[in-house]
Amino acid sequence: MSTTPSNISSPSRFEERVLTEGYGPGAWHGPDLKAALADVEREVAFWRPGPGRHNIAEIALHHAYCVRSVRGHLSRQPPDPFIVAGEDWFELNGDGPLSWDAVRSVIEHEQQQLAGLVAGIASGEIDSRITDSERFDRVLGITCHAVYHAGQVQLIKRLAAE
Repeated sequence: MSTTPSNISSPSRFEERVLTEGYGPGAWHGPDLKAALADVEREVAFWRPGPGRHNIAEIALHHAYCVRSVRGHLSRQPPDPFIVAGEDWFELNGDGPLSWDAVRSVIEHEQQQLAGLVAGIASGEIDSRITDSERFDRVLGITCHAVYHAGQVQLIKRLAAE
């Protein structure tokens, strides 16, 4: 079942717009993920709201990994190796190989790569290996993922301030 709106003449252009709603810049619904992460200081980035809970740095790196996975689904090329070994969730405590600045750089890089890929598909410069409908579903999914995690980041920032 297609979730692409039937009144959209260019699904790829719509996908470009959808991406900015979730990551940034400028969502109408409140802080997008980029805005939610922008004012996070190092100590808050690695602060855990409770035992076994993810910190902001882990959430950001997880999202970057998921963005990379979506790029792999959309293109004909396997994505480059991720910055750290493993899959999906990575434990970060501030003492390991990735600083908070590095995590923010990774998520920004992955988002730019995805936005560039979607723009290339929209312009016809890049072929997607999946249908318009499947591509829209992936882009919408990663956007919802970004919005979900933006909310988590906002909540953790508030908890850390208490």
